[in-house]
Amino acid sequence: MPTPYQRNAFAPGALAAATLFLAPVLTGADRAMIVLFLTSILAMIVGWFAVQAGRWWWVPVFASIAVVWNPILPLSLAGPVWGAAQPVAAVIFLVAGATIKVRRS
Repeated sequence: MPTPYQRNAFAPGALAAATLFLAPVLTGADRAMIVLFLTSILAMIVGWFAVQAGRWWWVPVFASIAVVWNPILPLSLAGPVWGAAQPVAAVIFLVAGATIKVRRS
């Protein structure tokens, strides 16, 4: 019997988490830009799924992730702060992907 809920944010959350966990390996200007684009876009997608599911408390979290990882106007974060922010954001994506759910219609 199929479950009555669907987790639309799970796939983009898992993809963003994988990108952020691999970000320290992806050094270089071109690859760093890919990480910024993927993280920012997937944060907006997961935030939209949170809106659709009525989980409004996730919206400011993913809005801030989209701003911090914004590739157009990047923040100049470096060193241990940036290194710690990436796995924290990856865990946030995983938790949100697992908890944001919508009743199947």
